[in-house]
Amino acid sequence: MPRITAIHWKILEAIFIKDGFTLQRKTSSHRVYVKDGCIRPIIIPMYDAVGIDIIKGNMRTAKMSRERYFELLKQCK
Repeated sequence: MPRITAIHWKILEAIFIKDGFTLQRKTSSHRVYVKDGCIRPIIIPMYDAVGIDIIKGNMRTAKMSRERYFELLKQCK
């Protein structure tokens, strides 16, 4: 299994949109996405390189497996 590395926010956004999340609101530098069945929204900061800790935290919130993440990442690149 490949390692999770920092990626641009637009790629991370595309991954979660493909997983069924929709944009609820955005502030100056963060975007908030929601999905039916998820208790909390996920927050994607608009950084050139979103860190691993943020990606993994969002994956936990979305109950997304590593396999699903890499499957969606291939579709988004």
